Amino acid sequence: MPSTRYDILKTDLRESPRRWLVTGGAGFIGSHLIETLLGLDQTVVCFDNFATGYEENLEAVRNLVTPEQANRLKVIRGDLADYGACLEACEGIDHALHQGALGSVPRSIEDPVGSHEANATGTLNLFTAAREKGIRRVVYASSSSVYGDEPNLPKVEEKTGKLLSPYAATKAIAEVYAESFSQCYDMEFCGLRYFNVFGPRQDPDGPYAAVIPIWIASMIRGEPVYINGDGETSRDFTYVANVVQANLLAATVPELPEPARVFNVAIGGRTTLNELFESLREALKPLRPELEIADPVYRDFRPGDIRHSHADYSRARGELGFAPTHDLSEGLALAMPYYLSQVD
Repeated sequence: MPSTRYDILKTDLRESPRRWLVTGGAGFIGSHLIETLLGLDQTVVCFDNFATGYEENLEAVRNLVTPEQANRLKVIRGDLADYGACLEACEGIDHALHQGALGSVPRSIEDPVGSHEANATGTLNLFTAAREKGIRRVVYASSSSVYGDEPNLPKVEEKTGKLLSPYAATKAIAEVYAESFSQCYDMEFCGLRYFNVFGPRQDPDGPYAAVIPIWIASMIRGEPVYINGDGETSRDFTYVANVVQANLLAATVPELPEPARVFNVAIGGRTTLNELFESLREALKPLRPELEIADPVYRDFRPGDIRHSHADYSRARGELGFAPTHDLSEGLALAMPYYLSQVD
């Protein structure tokens, strides 16, 4: 089987280690980035205020790598709203992966100012600090929420609609800042529009938990599983390993067609919430045969939610060499033990 661009990159990184910054590194996606980078013998700076990240995630990462690799991790406890802390984090960095944010559409509707400060102001601070410290390219987490009410499927990077939530607005602002910085300064930016990422270390509790871990927790506890709307809302569920691959490729690809570029990061699938419910119920049967999982309870559509989300990732495939390694079923098989352990 021929080597993918990602395979080649991992070999190159082992032979030529670099210094990486991961903002939001104690969070779900950030901790997976750190785990992969440490496993490739890279030096990593984790920058996090631990508002939604956890020390347990970093401890789990340390236990998954060798002691020597774990010693290559430096943790800076700081806030993206603090420009001085951003400057400290960017010191001596070769590659910046900006994941720090307050996620969740409902959270942003309840507290738009908090979401703006973390996601928009924080991103502006990080971009500015990266410029001052000479970081040539920043990879940052955008979101499929920027597509808003654009009706066409699959979603392509050139076509977006009206934004449906303050969270979506903060991610769109980040893309605007990336474009303007690329015009004003000698910098490059890759915005990665994530589509419904799931996997181990994703929090199953709390009011803003993602649908997969919160449904699994409800099924195991014998609690109702709530579906917002009629269940025909669809999503492009993306296992976290695919997101890690996209970040590392975007940070290291030698050339970009333009200095500010956005990419869909997904598997190009489309799963309705009704289909997801049945997939989770079937996946749990062999693991917990004693469970009697009731049918879902339907309730009103949730404000700010996009109706359908299905990505065309051909740009990422062609320009970055992105080749997803895990589909929904493969990702669920890998993530299920973690979700079960968290509930237990």
